[in-house]
Amino acid sequence: MRVALDTNILAYAEGVGDTLRCQAAKELIGQLSPHDVVLPAQVLGELARVLTGKAKRTPAAARAAVLGWANSFAVADSTGYALTAALDLTVDHQVPMWDALILSIAAENHCRHLLSEDFQHGFIWRGVTVMNPFLALKN
Repeated sequence: MRVALDTNILAYAEGVGDTLRCQAAKELIGQLSPHDVVLPAQVLGELARVLTGKAKRTPAAARAAVLGWANSFAVADSTGYALTAALDLTVDHQVPMWDALILSIAAENHCRHLLSEDFQHGFIWRGVTVMNPFLALKN
């Protein structure tokens, strides 16, 4: 089953965030088959921003991390169709644009799940179910 990963999953796996989430993200990614994982290009761009902003990494270090992820999993580009569908998501479901684009790319790439803590857990759109793998960690 194909799954897409949101930026927060990768950021936690890179050590940005609390210890529990960082460890959980690493374990989760370790359990996924590389052939079943899709990384929207939008996610990798956001990860670069998080790594240089929040994590205070150099641009070269952020680039190395992002390219490492891109070499490990399939990268899905944004398309005009995905953009249009994302705009519809913003109108129909009030999903923020950049999150909507990630979900739209997941659907376009036949993913069944989007792993993220930025959406409502269980939200289903065009065959993609959003799953928050950190739900049990919330207080």
